[in-house]
Amino acid sequence: MIKQFQLCIVIPCYNEEKRLETKRIDTFLKSHENVLLCLVNDGSSDDTLNVLQGVKSKFPENITVVDTVNNVGKAEAVRLGFSHCDNQFNYDKIAYLDADFATTLEECLEISNCIKNEVVFAFGSRIAKIDNHIQRKQSRFLIGRVIATFISKQLNLVVYDTQCGCKIFHHKLASQIFAEKFISKWLFDVELFHRIIKIYGRDKMGTIAREIPLKSWIDQGDSRVKLSYFFKLWYDLYVIGKTYKSVN
Repeated sequence: MIKQFQLCIVIPCYNEEKRLETKRIDTFLKSHENVLLCLVNDGSSDDTLNVLQGVKSKFPENITVVDTVNNVGKAEAVRLGFSHCDNQFNYDKIAYLDADFATTLEECLEISNCIKNEVVFAFGSRIAKIDNHIQRKQSRFLIGRVIATFISKQLNLVVYDTQCGCKIFHHKLASQIFAEKFISKWLFDVELFHRIIKIYGRDKMGTIAREIPLKSWIDQGDSRVKLSYFFKLWYDLYVIGKTYKSVN
């Protein structure tokens, strides 16, 4: 009998040999046997693959490793991880999470509990409140708010944080929206919103989606996105908007 997982979490890894906190993975999986971690080595030039294989050897039933020979970028690495899980495992929900664990595995699992009944999509949001702990560099926060404003306008949707690296989907939705490659390596989160809007319609987004303020998010200060991408980002956003305008 094939095991049924409550949640699969896809984690794209690029040159994470020294940064990946394997002890946090160990601690999490010892307490959550119904969660599968899919670790995707995105063509790393360091010893990341061996690190991932080492973690897998400790939890062979709860960790699967996908290896891409070349660096394909976060969007495609996540998509390949989703496709691998869809083909190899049975699960109820699937998520992706950044390898720096700025959002913890535990909180990702907690947010996944929001997916029930009509809700098929839930995502973390870095909204600073009096009762949470969001630690983010001021410069990144200000730039992020400018970008978020343009994204929200393009989507014609009231959403605070489309770019938070913690998103969870019902498995049936995931199989639909991750079937095709994405236009942008880093702004694929925006494309996901467009694809979900195409399926359900903008009016139903408030019913089928939940934006959950994170309890904690710690900026690790070692972003894999180069600063120079800030300028290309606007072109990617333009192309995404033009591409999906006809379908939304």
